[in-house]
Amino acid sequence: MIPPKPISRPDRVSLLRYLKLFRQDILSAQPERLYGAWMAEFRTPFFRSYLANDPGLVQTILRDRPRDFPKSDRIREGLRPLLGQSVFLTNGPVWDHQRRIIDPAFERGRLTQSLPAMWDAGQAMVARVLDQIGQGTEIEIEEIASHAAADVIFRTLFSIPIEDAIASAVFHEFRAYQRSQPILNLAAFVPLPRWFPRFHRPETKRAAKRIRTLIMQLVDQRREAIANGTAPDDLATRIMTTPDPETDQCFTAAEMVDQVTIFFLAGHETSASALGWALYCCAAAPDWQDRIAQEAAALTDPKEVKRLTISRDVFRETLRLYPPVPMMVRETTRPETFRKRAIPKAAQLVLSPWHLHRHTKLWNDPDAFDPSRWQSDDTRQSARDAYMPFSAGPRVCPGAGFAMAEGPLLLSLLLRAVEVAPVPGKTPQPVAHLTVRARDGIWLRAQPRRSPATDSNG
Repeated sequence: MIPPKPISRPDRVSLLRYLKLFRQDILSAQPERLYGAWMAEFRTPFFRSYLANDPGLVQTILRDRPRDFPKSDRIREGLRPLLGQSVFLTNGPVWDHQRRIIDPAFERGRLTQSLPAMWDAGQAMVARVLDQIGQGTEIEIEEIASHAAADVIFRTLFSIPIEDAIASAVFHEFRAYQRSQPILNLAAFVPLPRWFPRFHRPETKRAAKRIRTLIMQLVDQRREAIANGTAPDDLATRIMTTPDPETDQCFTAAEMVDQVTIFFLAGHETSASALGWALYCCAAAPDWQDRIAQEAAALTDPKEVKRLTISRDVFRETLRLYPPVPMMVRETTRPETFRKRAIPKAAQLVLSPWHLHRHTKLWNDPDAFDPSRWQSDDTRQSARDAYMPFSAGPRVCPGAGFAMAEGPLLLSLLLRAVEVAPVPGKTPQPVAHLTVRARDGIWLRAQPRRSPATDSNG
């Protein structure tokens, strides 16, 4: 099965045309040749950028010498109204301090403490969907995935369901923000001095302010509960009570708001994107959804998530084809030579999971949806060198393990209860906003599944 892929632009276009295409959608603004290139250069009157698809270069930039290639300031320009000084945007000592506090909360041993909350969110999702579809109807799956992922975040972070008034308000504000804010704004193209005012869409700024105000309410409530000794042992409490082992300082309330916004972005937006595309791929490949349903038929405990091997392979394959964050940007701190090409200081290095995951020289049949590849010896090298849906190296997403438990669990719970199929004439078209979403949503035909075991056996 070949799922939808954006149509690439012509190989050569004017700068103005490129900027317009980029503003509309970063994926279709790129030429087809990038899917087979090891490196590519793009020049503007303001700066140079280089796409690095060579696994050796990716290894150098992300794993071997990450301090020499910090996150680009250009990325911050578009996201700062919402994320402030969150761990996603910072570099150097500030980032070190933040990760020393955050990482312990996501250690593998503590992940099991979040599984019951994921399970409850998944069961609530199934109940909502069954109530919505009756005996069968068309549904927009991205909205359902977003709702479920947001529920997971609020249950695991603050021990409250999505129905909580503040949680519900944050969820709806985030939906508006996600649709209004591209990955990069024009400040990413023009190296403005720090004193020069940054311009963002008025609605983007207003939505960011509303989200941060709501999150501050949750943080203040939790600080009070911690002081009174009544706080639950969830992710928010663990992070807010963990001091930096080097400075003995905990996050301030304002710092915690910054971190919660990125937890929500990373844990809600990215998970919702991946779950939505996974459900579409399963709808278009019914044999795989039936196998997931059969595997999940006997699932009775959230701790059994580790045995969901089929669902996990489907989720991995979805993350390969539709990495939620399609591109990352690093910056050179000194002149470099990559593949015999001179790279100046302050150049932008673009690392693109979108292109790396579909690279014609690294993957067999790269545009095909084939979860079985993850059990093949032929895939091991590419999986190690050319697969980074959560980035790689020291800056790998601390919630990667969390996401790889949440995604397969939600996918399994829904597909053992509901059977989905594509809607003729409504093939979703991938576009990149904050994450890879469908231009007009993902519409599927859904009906209750009678018996996973029976259905899967025909």
